[in-house]
Amino acid sequence: MGNKKSWDVELNGTVIVPETKAKPRKGEDELEERGQWTNKVEYVLSVAGEIIGLGNVWRFPYLCYKNGGGAFLIPYAIFLFICGIPVFLLETALGQYTSQGGITAWRKICPIFEGIGYASQVIESYLNIYYIVILSWALFYLFNSFSAVLPWSNCNNYWNSGRCINTHAFIEFWERRTLKITEGLHNLGTVRWELALCLLLAWIICYFCIWKGVKSTGKVVYFTATFPYLMLIVLLIRGVTLPGALDGIIFYLNPDISRLADPQVWMDAGTQIFFSYAICQGCLTALGSYNKYNNNCYRDSFMLCFLNSATSFVAGFAIFSVLGFMAQEQGVPISKVRNSHVSDFVDVLHAYLVLSPIPRRD
Repeated sequence: MGNKKSWDVELNGTVIVPETKAKPRKGEDELEERGQWTNKVEYVLSVAGEIIGLGNVWRFPYLCYKNGGGAFLIPYAIFLFICGIPVFLLETALGQYTSQGGITAWRKICPIFEGIGYASQVIESYLNIYYIVILSWALFYLFNSFSAVLPWSNCNNYWNSGRCINTHAFIEFWERRTLKITEGLHNLGTVRWELALCLLLAWIICYFCIWKGVKSTGKVVYFTATFPYLMLIVLLIRGVTLPGALDGIIFYLNPDISRLADPQVWMDAGTQIFFSYAICQGCLTALGSYNKYNNNCYRDSFMLCFLNSATSFVAGFAIFSVLGFMAQEQGVPISKVRNSHVSDFVDVLHAYLVLSPIPRRD
């Protein structure tokens, strides 16, 4: 009887139950420690910063150039509505419902599916390894841009070859100064210490962006997610004012319908949707887990998806404007400007500063 609760009984027979302190529900303490976004803007900017990037400005125009211009937009739009938006919403809702990251969310739903979370983290790790290298290239160009004369704007540098001309100086800066490309795999070359230091700096910057979780990330995204749009507007205005830009835009919007018979075009469109929307990488689940439980994830998902695709579409105008200008400068059709490789589109970005008809300091 000693382990039973004591009850007080009044004279009228009423049983008085002793008051007990309510225990917090399971998971409330964990949720409080995990943290939440301070406001909706932080979440929207964080997801926008995650899904909008080189896949929009670099890869999407490249795929349009490769797959028939405007014809590529048709399978792209189809995959957007049947795959992109639905899966984007499901991953976001999974994180918001469970308040867990990409691995533990699956463990909470069904332990046997936990491997999906681990697989997505492996993919994300691979993506981080090569994306951080691209950031190191950007830092390298940033530091070199502080010189009085842009080093990729002329052929008066020690790394230039005898075949260099001003219109190709940026290619030699990329291949012979930045990367120092060797003859092949049999000659690996030496460590590029300048790039190695830029790579280290990129990792340090990333660390301090996330070291306090959503408290630091939510503040950093106000710059990292909005500044690229400012740069895109600058590139767009610069591009459309170049001679020959209209020809590039027409090539971009004019569809080559015959390309739709090629299965590779459809595969590229589906791949671009999954890549650009960060689907199956676990990051949407992780970012959504910091939302409030009753957040309207439907509206957020539709808004972010259309923002992502709209950014890709606008970036196409910026890139193809320069392709039209390069075609006019080289005297060749737009389809023959470059060899349609992803690496060649680095040259297009160089061309904004080098090939534009604006006087440069020599």
